[in-house]
Amino acid sequence: MTDIPSDGWVDRFLPAAARPYARLARLDRPIGTWLLLWPGWWALALSGAGVGAWHLYVLFGIGAVLLRGAGCTYNDIVDRNIDAAVARTATRPLPSGQVTAFQAWCFLAVLLLIGLAILLQFNLFAIGIGAASLLLVATYPFMKRITYWPQAWLGLTFNWGALLGWAAATGTIGWQAAMIYIAGFFWTLGYDTIYAMQDMEDDALVGVKSSALALGARAKPAIAIFYALALALFVSCVPIDTWNGLFFAATALALAHLGWQVATLDPSDPANCLARFKANRDFGALIMLAIALSRV
Repeated sequence: MTDIPSDGWVDRFLPAAARPYARLARLDRPIGTWLLLWPGWWALALSGAGVGAWHLYVLFGIGAVLLRGAGCTYNDIVDRNIDAAVARTATRPLPSGQVTAFQAWCFLAVLLLIGLAILLQFNLFAIGIGAASLLLVATYPFMKRITYWPQAWLGLTFNWGALLGWAAATGTIGWQAAMIYIAGFFWTLGYDTIYAMQDMEDDALVGVKSSALALGARAKPAIAIFYALALALFVSCVPIDTWNGLFFAATALALAHLGWQVATLDPSDPANCLARFKANRDFGALIMLAIALSRV
C-alpha cells in the first residue's frame, strides 16, 4: 500500500523531473491544504472581511498551498528514515531516492521565500503572528518521537491561520479568533487521530508514537468527544445576535457529517480511515457555509 496516487494529474501533466517535487509538496493530495486553509478563511469571514477583501482570501489560499508544501517537505526530510520503514510512505520521493536531501532542502528554501513574499502583503501585526508559527512548524516532526500526542501539536500548528486571518483583517486578535483556534485544535485532534489509525502497526514496530496508539480501543469515543467540543466551540464563535434558522441548518449538517465519520469509522481498515479523514474538507466547507448564512 502507498499513499501516492497513481496516474493522477502529476503523472499526466508534469515533466518527470518535476514530479518528485510536486509530491514532496503534496500537490497531488490537496486535502492537507484544505485543512490548513479553512481556519484562516473562517476567521476572515467572522471578522467581517467580505467580498471587498477578496484579496485576503486569495492570499490565504496561495499561502496555504505554499506553507503546507513547505511543512510536508520539511517533515519528509526529518522523517525520511522512518518513512522508509513504513509501507504507506516508503515510496515517497526522499525514502525512495527520487530526490536527495540536499535537493529537498533547496526546494524547501524556495517555498519559504515565496511564502515570505505572501506574508509581507499583510499588516505588521499579522506578519509577526505569521512568523511566530514557524516555531510550531519546525518542531512538529519531532513530536512523534517524544509524545503520544503529536496530533495535539499539529492542532496548534494547523489552526494558526485562525489567528493570522483575524490579524490580517483587523490588525488585532479578538476573542473569536481564540475560540476558532481552540475549536480547530479539537477538530484536528479528531481527524488526525483517524489519519494515524492507518499506520498503527508500522508505527508500533518502528517506535513512532500517536494518539491512535495511545487511545487504542477508546479512540472512537475520544474522537466523538473531540468533534463535539470542536463544533460547540465553532457555534460559540458566531455572535448570538446573528444566529438564524439557516445558520442552524448548516450547523446541523456539520453535526451529521461528524456523526457519520465516527459511526462508520473502521480503525482496522486503512482505506476507511483515509476516506473519513479526507471528508473533513467537507466539514470545513459546512462551517464556512454556516458562517456565511449567519450574515443573512
